[in-house]
Amino acid sequence: MPSRWDHLLDRKPVPLLDHLVDEAGRLLAAELRRWPLPVQEVEATARAKLGALLEADSPRPAEPVFAEALRLVRWDLAREHEAYDDYVRNQRYLDRGVAEPDKPALLFISRWVLEQLLALSEATEGRVDRRALARVVERTERGLRATGASA
Repeated sequence: MPSRWDHLLDRKPVPLLDHLVDEAGRLLAAELRRWPLPVQEVEATARAKLGALLEADSPRPAEPVFAEALRLVRWDLAREHEAYDDYVRNQRYLDRGVAEPDKPALLFISRWVLEQLLALSEATEGRVDRRALARVVERTERGLRATGASA
């Protein structure tokens, strides 16, 4: 008679990189659900531009801002600079549900996520490459969609 643990023992092992990608995506989704985003230090010029977004009582941006920020991150990781520039220059975010006043939040969130991903790659001495980082973004998107992204 099989024990209740047999199904666990029969599972194939998950490669470490896949586990890391899933865990990093889960953690990023959790951090994106909280607002404001955790920021350790900000230059004075950036603080002047982003001050309202960094305050503890700042209102959370609308959900399309997060989805579009992750789009920008994917383009940045894929080095699709023309798509990124066209999107921002021609205000294509307006067609995707992001209002003009939310543009600073869009750029801030995308930059914050990208910095987190690059820190992960650096911490692993490049073993988590851009393709794996793109998978982290996909996992983050799934995590945000699954929970409705509100906290």
